Amino acid sequence: MRLQRILAATAALGCLATLAACKEGGQPGTPAAASSSAAAADTGPLTAAQQYLRQFANCDDLSERPDDPRIPAAAFPKAGQWSVKELGVCSDKVRQGEIVIAVPTDMKQFQEGYKKYVLDRMGGGEGSYGLESRVLIGKGFVAFPTSTRTALALVRSDLRVLTCNPGASVPQGYKREKPLVEHCTLSDFVGSEDGSGSPNLETPQDPAGGGEKAGQPKTGSLGLPRADSIAELRTLVGNSLDCAKHFSTDPEAVAIESIDFAPVVTGSALEWGVTGRALCGEPAGAQRARNLSWLDTVGDMKLLQTKAKAAQLADYKEDGRLKQTASRLLVGENIAVETNSPSSRHGLYQLQFLYLNCVPGFSAPSGYRLEKSKVEGCVLTNYEPDNPLG
Repeated sequence: MRLQRILAATAALGCLATLAACKEGGQPGTPAAASSSAAAADTGPLTAAQQYLRQFANCDDLSERPDDPRIPAAAFPKAGQWSVKELGVCSDKVRQGEIVIAVPTDMKQFQEGYKKYVLDRMGGGEGSYGLESRVLIGKGFVAFPTSTRTALALVRSDLRVLTCNPGASVPQGYKREKPLVEHCTLSDFVGSEDGSGSPNLETPQDPAGGGEKAGQPKTGSLGLPRADSIAELRTLVGNSLDCAKHFSTDPEAVAIESIDFAPVVTGSALEWGVTGRALCGEPAGAQRARNLSWLDTVGDMKLLQTKAKAAQLADYKEDGRLKQTASRLLVGENIAVETNSPSSRHGLYQLQFLYLNCVPGFSAPSGYRLEKSKVEGCVLTNYEPDNPLG
């Protein structure tokens, strides 16, 4: 009897050291129970993030290998950047995409890093970079879905899209939350070049789902931007154009043309209905001109569009297409911008500028803006067949 009491006491002392491994009565638990407990303790932040994501989308075959071929080569932070301590990737085969998962130690530092990255890309000439952000901020982790369908599934959760391009907008009807950095936005709106993202309920759309015919746009409009001076227009376009560092209203500079950059307005600006003009970009000097665009304040929009139509049709008549070096005219209510840069135009579309398109037979798919212009045979749109929004 005394021996039994000693053995029981010894077992009890052992349970104090490994309490979870013992059952009631001081008996050691089974090896399976101990193994399960250890596995739970080993669950790291990547696995926890995977478990959360799986509530809304597939996230299979999680890997922490930095050389995993599923991780896109560009635009994703590596471990050590932006305070990221762990990086993994899983697959959403149902939606034909991957989800890169980053675990930062400091979420504010991460958001600051992403914001700087976007602005640097824009400063390098990619004015539309980040408009269709796929950076989804969660609690303690960040998800980067490569598929738009996956992104749409994930924003049904508490994940929010971080957008830091100043030209980005969130349509009405979507959530807007404040991030940890200034001049960025968190929302549940997933933008997409091809219209496969979140629907923009503010945009007039063809209810039949087909393309709209030129000259017959749907009724309704989001409105057009306006500015009362060249200075206001310069501020309005922001980083969409190279106006911050390279800007001039000098008539001789504004009149400059280049083999790579042809303006819409030529000769006397007043004869085009333009009351004020400025040049953005670097005119040719020791090197070729770079990023030339023109800003216009407009006193007679109908006159401007009439002359722009004639110039566009003359260009189109030569070989059935518009020259890539020729600027396109994007108009606002009392302002206009001339640029041949697709990425700059994409940024301007986010500011609600619209392109004057006078090409015969033009039509736009459902989901794009298509509105009446001031002249017959032309429409205002944000759709470019050769450069869909993005």
